[in-house]
Amino acid sequence: MPIIPKITHYLPLIDNHYHSLPIVYIPVLHRHIMSTQSQNSDAFAMYKQNVQKYFENVSKLTPQYFQSATELQNECMKTCQKTINAAVSMQQEFAKKSGINTEIPDSAKTAIVDTNKQFVQASTVNNQLVKTAIDATVQNFKTFNDNVNAFAELNKNIIQSWITPFTQTK
Repeated sequence: MPIIPKITHYLPLIDNHYHSLPIVYIPVLHRHIMSTQSQNSDAFAMYKQNVQKYFENVSKLTPQYFQSATELQNECMKTCQKTINAAVSMQQEFAKKSGINTEIPDSAKTAIVDTNKQFVQASTVNNQLVKTAIDATVQNFKTFNDNVNAFAELNKNIIQSWITPFTQTK
């Protein structure tokens, strides 16, 4: 009969070195299941089932979250724009009624228009930088997702190499 040490003590060490998310939670879940359930259930099957339920729920909620965030952002922009327009209209009416000259010299007009163009251009460049960073991050996640099985296989081989010295052969 093979002599195998209690592997749950070694799994967090493997995870800390190779950064594979599920391994960290398996020993914790395993201990939790064993301490709270008297029935014989497979900890890993239960873990997979619960993770699957969690991500199914997140997949349903995420679009709703982003829709709400987008609606909030749109309302915020509308509010800012309406507030600024109302303030300008009020100031314009005050200036007209009080006889204040609102003519802007040509040099000031040019400076204002040029400054606004630079703000718009900076905003566009910032948007492109953020979009590029997000796209790169998405690509990194896709690459990692494509290689998860290779990482899992590597971890399996490492676990096997750690267990082999403790296993007796007949």
